[in-house]
Amino acid sequence: VQLQASGGGLVLPGGSLRLSCVASESIFRTADMGWYRQAPGNVRELVAAISRSGSTGYAASVKGRFTISRDLQKNTVYLQMNNLEPGDTDVYYCNGNGRTQRNEPFDAWGQGTLVTVSS
Repeated sequence: VQLQASGGGLVLPGGSLRLSCVASESIFRTADMGWYRQAPGNVRELVAAISRSGSTGYAASVKGRFTISRDLQKNTVYLQMNNLEPGDTDVYYCNGNGRTQRNEPFDAWGQGTLVTVSS
C-alpha cells in the first residue's frame, strides 16, 4: 500500500487548508487512518484519526478546528484544518494501519507535507 499526501502550504493565522492522502488501493474499510505531525527534533504526534468503521478522534489541541474525513470512492482521506495557528506549523504525515483486501497486514506512511502558519 502506498499513500500520497498533499495540500500543505503557507497560510495566514486564522486561515484554512485541506490536506489529502490518496491510497494506492481500497483500504479504508479494513484499515485505520490517521494524520500525524512532527516538528524537527520533536516526536511525531497523532492529530486526528478515523477508524475502519468511520469513528473519528482528535488531539485536544486541534479539536473543534480540524476535521478528518474519507471518500471511499476516491480512496482518499482528508484533514480539513480551520482557524490555523502558528503552533500548527509542522510537517504532516498520513498513516494507514490494517489489512489490505488480500488480507495482508500493512502499516504505511505517506511522505510529509509542510504546513506553515505565519503572517
